[in-house]
Amino acid sequence: MKKKDTLFVGLMLFSMFFGAGNLIFPPFLGMGSGTSFWPAITGFIITAVGLPLLVLMATALVKDGVNTLGSRVHPWFGTIFTIVVYLSIGPFLAIPRNANVAFEMGIKPFLGTTSVSGQVPLISFSVVFFLLVYLLSLNPSKVVDYMGRFITPVLLLSIVILCVTGFMKLDQPLKAPTETYQTASLFKGFIDGYSTMDALAALAFGIVIITALKQKGISDKKQVTLYTLKTGVIAGAALALVYIGIGLLGAKMAGYGIFENGTDVLSSAATILLGFGGKILLGVIFTLACFTTCVGLTIACGQYFSKIASILSYRMVVTLVTVVSFSLATLGLNQILKASVPFLVMTYPLTIVLVSLAFLHRFFSGSQKVYVCSMVLSGIVSLYDGLKLFGLKWDLLESWMGTLPLASVGLGWVVPAVVGCLAGVFWEKLSRLSSSNKAVELKKAS
Repeated sequence: MKKKDTLFVGLMLFSMFFGAGNLIFPPFLGMGSGTSFWPAITGFIITAVGLPLLVLMATALVKDGVNTLGSRVHPWFGTIFTIVVYLSIGPFLAIPRNANVAFEMGIKPFLGTTSVSGQVPLISFSVVFFLLVYLLSLNPSKVVDYMGRFITPVLLLSIVILCVTGFMKLDQPLKAPTETYQTASLFKGFIDGYSTMDALAALAFGIVIITALKQKGISDKKQVTLYTLKTGVIAGAALALVYIGIGLLGAKMAGYGIFENGTDVLSSAATILLGFGGKILLGVIFTLACFTTCVGLTIACGQYFSKIASILSYRMVVTLVTVVSFSLATLGLNQILKASVPFLVMTYPLTIVLVSLAFLHRFFSGSQKVYVCSMVLSGIVSLYDGLKLFGLKWDLLESWMGTLPLASVGLGWVVPAVVGCLAGVFWEKLSRLSSSNKAVELKKAS
């Protein structure tokens, strides 16, 4: 494959990853972390860039990607986990969230005191937005050309203009970190990286990248893995640079007022720096970022569900995903965000543990016992952490969970995962020893 083709596939992957959460959270992290920005953004990049790349490589190394990884725990778990991932990063959560953010930042600021009532502007925008997503998703072979060659360069150029202007004009010194980032800012950034949803998206994007590479003539397994790594590094480098840029922009904006969220930070920065033109520029950035991510997620869902359900054609799945996403998008951003954080707190640890075990697979001979023990113990903690964010608490469990190492920084699942791994290895050795003893006894008896 030519170098420029590798570059365009890498840029396509960047654009699919880079959506609403990728824009919202880094500037808010920068504003809150202040002088602790670098450890905080380092933690953020670990889970928002490093982890998705590891997930992408793990899916490229095995046949059928995430389903095969999940089946190492149990075939039923593999199927259910994969379906939940695709539905969450697709029509039930990520796609509607991106569409809403595109409206909030690309259209709503220009409505002013419009007399158009209620949901009419959102519904009108969503009709056009999802029609374009649908049309582009019907031709996945053209996505590399549309997104890699045209849309992504415009998106990156717009972000560079905003960041460079901010570095030149915003002269306020970085402020002291807020209470949240005063201690363990690295771990706080690590948890913040969950919100991008990119590790879950990487589970799905693996199939899109592999399909794109095969369309370019790459079919050998080793070559597919190599080019997946190359395109992943291109996408990851672009993501990391953008996170640092808009994160620093947020850190500098802390001296210009108090802001409620990342969209508020960027909106205020764009207005201060470029006036009305800044609003237009920011609208372009958000709309393109959210649009390309929605296209990538729709294609991923279409390719996966049409593969596991032969009665569903690719076109049918894309149609269903688009219709469901449109329906949920009209509910509004706040309703969608309420469910996203608790869900991510529950699913991200499972994804991290599953992918980590995939890279350690050969060291414990792929024992199912290791997978089961690690996933069960880490899953109990992460499930409770997620339910707690929904407002469900039990005093007994709360006191016990609070004693776990790293629980204070949101990583209480780490030690249980390690203990589960070691317990699985020990269990596997006992099973083999027992089987060996039985074989010896049967041989003696015969």
